[in-house]
Formats: sequence, C-alpha cells, structure tokens
Amino acid sequence: MNNEPTHDPAPLGRAFIWLAAIGALGGLTALFNAMESGRGEQVSRMDESGRAIVVLQRDDSGHYIAEGAINGRPITFLVDTGATDVALPESAARELGLDFGPQVTVMTAAGPVAAWRTRLARVTVGGLVLENVRATITRGSMNEALLGMSFLRHFDLRQQGGQLVIASEGRS
Repeated sequence: MNNEPTHDPAPLGRAFIWLAAIGALGGLTALFNAMESGRGEQVSRMDESGRAIVVLQRDDSGHYIAEGAINGRPITFLVDTGATDVALPESAARELGLDFGPQVTVMTAAGPVAAWRTRLARVTVGGLVLENVRATITRGSMNEALLGMSFLRHFDLRQQGGQLVIASEGRS
C-alpha cells in the first residue's frame, strides 16, 4: 500500500476552464470592438458663430453614415451627393406613414426603378434641420435611406481627409 499523499488534479482543471472562458470573452470583446470601429462616427456641435455643424467620419467601406430623423422618427442615412433627393425604401416609408405621391421612374446605380414622390415635413441630422424636403420612395432592392441633395444642397459641404463636414449657414 502506498502511503504517499495523492494530488487532486480537479482544481488545476477548473483553473484552465476559467482561463479559457476569460480568454474567449476577451476575444469576443476585441471582435465586437473591431466591428464597431469599422463604422463611421458622427459628431454634432455649434460653432462660435452659431452654425450647426455635423462631422461624419468615413467608414471602412468609404461611405459616410449619418444618424438622423424623418418627421421625428430615427433613421440611419447613407450620405449620397449623387442622389437628387432624399430617398427611402418603400418599407421604411410605410413604417413612417408617408404619403405616396405621383409614381415616377428614377435612375439608380442598379438601373431604372419605380418610385413615388413625397414630401417630408422635417428632416434632421444632428443640429441640422430642414422642413418640407422633397423625397423619393423607391420600390425594389434599396435597403437604406439616402441623404441626397434635396437636403444637402441647403448646407455647406466640405470633405477633408476621412471626414465630411456639413454646416448650416451662419446666423446674422
């Protein structure tokens, strides 16, 4: 019979399980942080002359994404200076309860698409506010709202480096 004390390996095994769990959580945190850093950032402020300024950071795909609202309801816009109007997919327009005006055909990157004209009572992006904005409701494959020139042309636009600066006119 062996009278030497035996060593219980269970505490060591539990320690390795805890270390693995902590490592997995750290890895997931790093993954989610990396995914989040791929998005553009938005900063809204007022300058010393009273101008509302929104600064958008270009995302990893080269686009500018703006958080805003249509008629007081939050929406995410893809900024598109090549789009004539603010453009919304049909599903988003129905959720917002928009009026579907005359039907038209619009040209998109994917070719001609059936659409409806409408007016948005109020569009906001940060401190930038515009009322009675012309918009297009598109049928088809468009998944995001576009912040087009029917909104953007009323503001000063400046692109510098990886940022797009959108500013209101100064107050007198």
